[in-house]
Amino acid sequence: MFYLYSARAARGFGDGFAALILPAYLSALGFGPVQIGIVAAAALLGSAVLTLAIGLIAPRYDLRTLLLACAGLMIATGIAFPASQHFVFIALVAFIGTINPTTGDIGVHVPLEQAAVARSVPDRERTRTFARYSLIGALSIAAGALTAAAPDALASLGMEKILALKLMFYVYAALGLLAAVLYAFLPHATSKQTSSPPRALGESRATVYKLAALFSLDSFAGGFTVQSLLALWLFERFDLSLTAASGFFFWSNVLSAFSYPVAARLGNRFGLVNTMVFTHIPSSICLIAAAFTSSLPVALGLLLLRSAFSQMDVPTRTSFVMAVVTPPERTAAASMTAVPRSLASSISPAISGVLLSTSFLGLPLVLCGVLKIVYDLSLLFAFRHLKPPEERL
Repeated sequence: MFYLYSARAARGFGDGFAALILPAYLSALGFGPVQIGIVAAAALLGSAVLTLAIGLIAPRYDLRTLLLACAGLMIATGIAFPASQHFVFIALVAFIGTINPTTGDIGVHVPLEQAAVARSVPDRERTRTFARYSLIGALSIAAGALTAAAPDALASLGMEKILALKLMFYVYAALGLLAAVLYAFLPHATSKQTSSPPRALGESRATVYKLAALFSLDSFAGGFTVQSLLALWLFERFDLSLTAASGFFFWSNVLSAFSYPVAARLGNRFGLVNTMVFTHIPSSICLIAAAFTSSLPVALGLLLLRSAFSQMDVPTRTSFVMAVVTPPERTAAASMTAVPRSLASSISPAISGVLLSTSFLGLPLVLCGVLKIVYDLSLLFAFRHLKPPEERL
């Protein structure tokens, strides 16, 4: 698990600064909110396509080989992104590559890493293990967000701002190389080494499709406030600097990180579905409230409070999906729940970019919060009676 955790940390560090560098870089090139939203949407749509492909081929290939290929794509993304300032090229690289405007658990690596983690632990340890996995990822994202202030520091020393921003993408490529080295130490995982071969969905198909539909609603809502666009909202609404945004998102991700082990404890005591729902609703209320405030400190305070609750559903959701399907179906289930989420979240950033050009800049936050509350209540109604194995004891 050490190498998998370490690779997750390397990826998270890159995602942490890339999500903030992306809108700053595109703004510096002269692109507006609508174009930035389109790039974010292209990144999420491309992620969905790649994740679907991974879900289809994963049962026939070694997990380590696929993870190495994903790391190679991360390297290529970091090298290609600053190579051109043409909008179409940038959108194409965002679509094909691994840039993640959400810093969340969406991406081509995710179903592979989730399947690798789930097969390594017993049921009783699954939620805690995913909490540790998520904690490591979130802390590395927080550190990466803090590093997003580097271009401002380099610019103050006399470097051209565009060049400083481009250098960060090369750092992103270097982190992809580090992830590849770490993945190379993982053991091979083929069908010959498991009691039953991995396969596509079978008996759990109906459950997975229902979960995928609900997760899609959640991701569609979240797409209105992916971190790149939330940063853009702070830039536009309060004229926040990149350095200040870097510090804010550092603490935001730290709070999210330490909510994961709390979520694991709550999940063990109150159940995974209850934990997902009743920690998520308060975070959505905070987001809606932030949209209406004209005070920067109040807005940041509400967003930080939101961060302390909004990601508690991440390890519990992943653990729940892995628990309610059979072990051979886990890679396919992870992919089939991730792909619709990526597709749904790829639609709303472009809409959010348009809404950020209107007189009420907080409208994307309101839509996100309201839709997420609808998702939470629907999830509770649909799955309150479905228990994972450890909750049936």
